[in-house]
Amino acid sequence: MVTVIDAAGLRLGRLASIVAKRSLQGEEIAIINAEAAVISGAKARVLADYDQKRKRGSREGGPFYPRRPDHIVKRTIRGMLPYKRQRGIEAFARVKVYVGVPEEFADIKAETIESAHIEGLSTPKYVAVGTISSILGAKF
Repeated sequence: MVTVIDAAGLRLGRLASIVAKRSLQGEEIAIINAEAAVISGAKARVLADYDQKRKRGSREGGPFYPRRPDHIVKRTIRGMLPYKRQRGIEAFARVKVYVGVPEEFADIKAETIESAHIEGLSTPKYVAVGTISSILGAKF
């Protein structure tokens, strides 16, 4: 059974840490609406951070950082897993991330994580992952 989580209005870091823990425990998770997840902070600073991550390294040798919102969310989850060890590889394979809502999950009631909701922010400054992706040059 796959647990479907709607990322709309959820903080990316909190969402990623909760999903990483649950996938390490053996749960299969599908995250929908990845472009609607948010990152807290001033827009200029957040965009500068992601632009710096994108331009780091060399074209041939990496490290490579994604542009698409679903890949950004999945990469954030990967950073919270021991992804070079067998249990981390298996946990990472149990996580699927989608932009929008695919047809297979259209009729399923999606779960939301209250502890990761945007209403828990102490500041009104945040940026959607979809906005970051479009500024980085993603075509989604």
